[in-house]
Amino acid sequence: MTLEQKKIGIALTGSFCTYEKMFTEVKKLTEAGAEVYPILSNASQTIKNRFGNPLDYLARIKAITGNEPITCIADAEPIGPKAYLDALVILPCTGNTAAKLANGITDTPVLMAAKAHLRNNKPLVISISTNDGLGMNLKNIGLLCNSKNIYFVPFGQDNYLKKPNSLVAHTELLLPTLEAALEHRQYQPILKDYEKVVG
Repeated sequence: MTLEQKKIGIALTGSFCTYEKMFTEVKKLTEAGAEVYPILSNASQTIKNRFGNPLDYLARIKAITGNEPITCIADAEPIGPKAYLDALVILPCTGNTAAKLANGITDTPVLMAAKAHLRNNKPLVISISTNDGLGMNLKNIGLLCNSKNIYFVPFGQDNYLKKPNSLVAHTELLLPTLEAALEHRQYQPILKDYEKVVG
């Protein structure tokens, strides 16, 4: 499955420490010939943090994709009836977003985009990044793993010594995960440990 001419939504949530990897993968997507449509959660477009400034994130994602980011729920809703995305990726997907998605809560542009997209029976890919993936959020990840049309970028414990509950996706596997998801397959193995402890 090629990604050329595929319309891919990239939805950013507030795991800011993973943004550099995210931007790298989005650029790879555009270089593979995909048309990328960015969607930003409330947190990703408003919270200043030690990793960067939300205005810079907006400008950078627009420059890479060539498309104006969706930044409000009202603009995300037409993704459903217009059905223009071939796949949607939540990259990164925080534990907060995963919990809300698993429990049917739609209170951000990203969650509305996911809900609208899933009604079309097309793949939703999750690139998890959460400090409580093996804690309170484990049940939500389990629910999402067992949900129709939802696929995961392979993930593992990024720092099992200092953050034993933390799970982070291997974002470098986004493209092959997307290719598999477009064929309604989960890229395997879904659990992939990091070779060394980070941080």
